[in-house]
Amino acid sequence: MAQAAAVAALGDEEFVRQTNGLNRRGMAQITAGLGKLGLEYIPSSGNFVSFKIGDGMKIYRRLLELGVIVRPVANYDMAGYLRVSIGTENENRQFLSALQQAIEETK
Repeated sequence: MAQAAAVAALGDEEFVRQTNGLNRRGMAQITAGLGKLGLEYIPSSGNFVSFKIGDGMKIYRRLLELGVIVRPVANYDMAGYLRVSIGTENENRQFLSALQQAIEETK
């Protein structure tokens, strides 16, 4: 079922165009926000971005407490990094706000 739905979605050129645009705008929003927080990130062409945060697990746990889910990537030899998926404009804004709060609280 899921594969059939994916094939159908890819055949819907307008849906693909809208989704691609949403992802590009979201990536710009997230990377600009990371830049404002003084954080390095790995450029990405996907729907996620990995960023350097120092104590990744500490920030990861605090973000979870704040209701934001990111992915630790220590198992990829990237202990000081977290990965966040690109969301809607509002979701991205919530992530950046929670990240700023977590950074300030863990200083």
